[in-house]
Amino acid sequence: MKGIIRELLGWLVFIAAVVAASYLIVTYVGQRTQVSGFSMETTLSDGDQLIVDKISYRFRDPKRYDIVVFPYRYEENTYYIKRIIGLPGETVQIVDGYVYINGQMLDEHYGNEVMKEAGLAAEPITLGADEYFVLGDNRNNSQDSRSVSVGVIHREELLGRAWVRIWPLSDFGVIKHE
Repeated sequence: MKGIIRELLGWLVFIAAVVAASYLIVTYVGQRTQVSGFSMETTLSDGDQLIVDKISYRFRDPKRYDIVVFPYRYEENTYYIKRIIGLPGETVQIVDGYVYINGQMLDEHYGNEVMKEAGLAAEPITLGADEYFVLGDNRNNSQDSRSVSVGVIHREELLGRAWVRIWPLSDFGVIKHE
C-alpha cells in the first residue's frame, strides 16, 4: 500500500511540475498565436501559426521594423500583429503615402503599395517616451496606428515579437525583422 501511495505522490509531483513549467513558459517566454487577416501580407499570411517571443523585451528595447503582438484595446482576447515604424521620441508623419520619421522619408522594402490613407499621421505625431507607431505591411488593408481605434502603442502593451512561423510547414522558420 505504501508503494502505491509513494508512486501516486511521485506522479502528482511530476504532473504539478509539468503544469508549472508550462505556465511559466507560456506566461514569460513564448506563446503560440495565429495570424487572422491580411494586414501583414506579404510577410505573414492569414492562418500562419507563430511563436511569439515574450522574453527579449525584458532585456532590450523594441527596434524599428520588429513585428510585434499587442492586445486590441476594445475586444478581449483579440491581438494585433504589426510592424514597429516609429520609436519613442520620434516624429512620424505620412505624406503622399510615404512614411517620414523626423522629416526623413523611411526606406521600406516590404509594403505592398503606396498608402492611400494617412489617418492620424496626416499631421505629425510626436511619440512619448514609451510610445511606438505601428503599421501593417499591407498598408491599405490594415487597422494600425493611423486609426483612432489603435493609435500609438505603449511599451507595456507589447506582448512580444513574432519569432518563429511554425505553420504552414512549407514556410517554417525564424521570422525576419527587416
